[in-house]
Amino acid sequence: MPAIRYRSADVDGFRIAFREAGRPGAPKLLLLHGFPSAGHMFRELIPLLSDRFYLVAPDLPGFGLSGMPARDRFTYSFDNVASVVDRFTEVIGFDRFAIYVFDYGAPTGFRIAAKHPERITGIVSQNGNAYEEGLSKGWNPIRAYWQDPSQANREALRAFLKPETTVWQYTHGVPDPTLVSPDGYSLDNLYLSRPGADEVQLDLFGDYKSNIALYPTFQAYFRVHKPRLLAVWGRNDPFFLPAGAEAFRRDIPDAQVTFFETGHFALETHAAEIAAAIRAFLV
Repeated sequence: MPAIRYRSADVDGFRIAFREAGRPGAPKLLLLHGFPSAGHMFRELIPLLSDRFYLVAPDLPGFGLSGMPARDRFTYSFDNVASVVDRFTEVIGFDRFAIYVFDYGAPTGFRIAAKHPERITGIVSQNGNAYEEGLSKGWNPIRAYWQDPSQANREALRAFLKPETTVWQYTHGVPDPTLVSPDGYSLDNLYLSRPGADEVQLDLFGDYKSNIALYPTFQAYFRVHKPRLLAVWGRNDPFFLPAGAEAFRRDIPDAQVTFFETGHFALETHAAEIAAAIRAFLV
């Protein structure tokens, strides 16, 4: 088995935990996780790619083992999350790299790509959305909070933080749920149970509207710079619809789009297939 190293970096006073594998001189691939997970979601993928790539999977600010400062010391917005991750890439020497984006990793990575298009060698989007048509009705409770950020609407979103909801996110749309290891969702629920983690996540739910406001910016980046893009999508995702994957071709006609018969956390059931697609794509 290839060695995976577990490190942390000081990013201007912000601790970012990350896992790393592969040879530093190899092509670089930054792996950006989503809600409510952390870099551990790539535990099956990293060994399948480490002979070809230099891989780094950070835990986003407020997630996993990275710093989660109090909300009066750090504003939990996607702009700030992306800014910390952007600086993190500089601290660890990621000057030119491909990005793998999933869920929250997409607005994080797309912000970085639009800001530094010269640094991006390719994009793998696994259920990482950038188009309105990719948003399902599952977003309706969160949209209600955007439109009326009342305490009642905020409290209603706590249903997304329940342990059974995390399990549902992992297993919904998976033809055989027995293939989904409990390791991933159990660890996510442990992180969600930390004091203060619930308010951090509710803040990010509220700020997700900033990502939709940036969709035209992301799409302009796609049209102008035409980055190589591979969409590998769990077809049965309850949050991000297949139409969101197909829409990439509107701005990047050569984008490759592949669907898998699984749900939101596609790596839990299709890590080998996604790794093979990445190896064929990032050559």
